[in-house]
Amino acid sequence: MLITAGIDIGSLSTDTVIIGENKQMLSYSIISTGANSKKACDASFAQALDRAGLKKEDIDYVLSTGYGRKRVEFADDEITEITCHARGLHFQHPQTGRIIDIGGQDSKAIAINEKGKVMNFAMNDKCAAGTGRFLEVMARALEIELEEMGALSLKSNEAVPISNMCTVFAESEVISLIAEGKQVFDIVNGISLSISGRVLGLLDRVGGEGEIAMSGGVAKNIGVVSAIEDKLGVKLHIPKEPQIIGALGAALIALERANP
Repeated sequence: MLITAGIDIGSLSTDTVIIGENKQMLSYSIISTGANSKKACDASFAQALDRAGLKKEDIDYVLSTGYGRKRVEFADDEITEITCHARGLHFQHPQTGRIIDIGGQDSKAIAINEKGKVMNFAMNDKCAAGTGRFLEVMARALEIELEEMGALSLKSNEAVPISNMCTVFAESEVISLIAEGKQVFDIVNGISLSISGRVLGLLDRVGGEGEIAMSGGVAKNIGVVSAIEDKLGVKLHIPKEPQIIGALGAALIALERANP
């Protein structure tokens, strides 16, 4: 049986997916990237192998993706994360026509056709605005856990507008709002709305049609998801584990290359 692996090295997490020749997922792993992406890659791959009961030599083809994809010395090849997210979401939800991907260091909107091929994309990679890193900084300023933000946002009846999307200025603004006595959940709601507005701008740029799916770690933030859905007026398709979509797409492409 052919077995392939996709490894997605992001700024916040490094994810590995291992699949068999029938495209069934054998295992996956999500670990924090930390300061050493090579170390994180090795650890994520080892964890996925252990969970699948496999050894490194059992893998026929390894394809790396993400910003740290060139650091995977044992990979057979590398590929962009845009292609991988398109392939992974098309595989899981074939009705997908547009993709929102918000990762640790950038956010993207991708338009794909009925075969999962990328037709257009737009990316915010010039700053951390609206990304996972942005949310981390905001959580720290609010002295709450990152995982709490989504639920807190839904408790708000009145969002406090966040005028700055630059991470540094937004952090100062949030600290000032706390000093003014604003409720934490209203501030978090304002952060979610700010991110949703930025995402809609990316979606408008790429065009496309069809159902909208979301991948990346921020897809686990129910507050951001709800804010985007409210502005779009539609439900987003959220995968069961949105963080591994890039790695899944890489593993699927690896399978095609291993079995041409």
